[in-house]
Amino acid sequence: MPPNRKPAIAPRKRPTQSRAIQLVADVLEAAIRVLKREGGHRFTTVRVAQEAGVSVGSLYQYFPNKESLLFRLQQDEWEATYAMMHQLLHAPDRTPEQRLRCAVVAFFRTEWDEADLRRALDDAGALFRNAPPAKAFYRKAMQRLAPFFAEMLPRASAAEREHLADFTLTVLASVGEKITERGLSRKEVERWAEETADMLCAHLARVARTPATNVRASIGRRETP
Repeated sequence: MPPNRKPAIAPRKRPTQSRAIQLVADVLEAAIRVLKREGGHRFTTVRVAQEAGVSVGSLYQYFPNKESLLFRLQQDEWEATYAMMHQLLHAPDRTPEQRLRCAVVAFFRTEWDEADLRRALDDAGALFRNAPPAKAFYRKAMQRLAPFFAEMLPRASAAEREHLADFTLTVLASVGEKITERGLSRKEVERWAEETADMLCAHLARVARTPATNVRASIGRRETP
């Protein structure tokens, strides 16, 4: 039997004229409503088209399948989150540790504010999480955060800073997904935010104080099979 092919998640084309731009905007808004109401497992392009008041054919001009539409919603959500974090991590008149703390707390607040959408996107994430466009977006996010980690960790090598940036984003995504699944209250999410910020700030501050030779040695120990 031929191997199963993963569906393409790239958009079919991008709108250029104002009418087409508005149609795509209407489709995306409708997709969010359907996703929140129906969840990722019952999300279909037919339901989105009906919600947006457009034909399925019009939707397919821009999104070839439900996976591409869901990935666009996820990408927009990622873009907003990383833009917020980038702004906070590069805010003037604050130490790197203060900026990191603000970014972590803000991240968890957005998790709570958008819990319904995040939960639905998490349900649908298996459709595209390991697809090349998703991996490319993550690499782009890492590149955008690299200057902050270079500032906070001047003694560390580029490889160590990249590892710690990946570690930080993985911790945030993993913990954020868990607290979204549990439907915690705002007060409970604030506690998770503060404690996660404490952990990350303490760890990165320790690495920042470590002499470069010790940092390189620790990398060698981790890479030893």
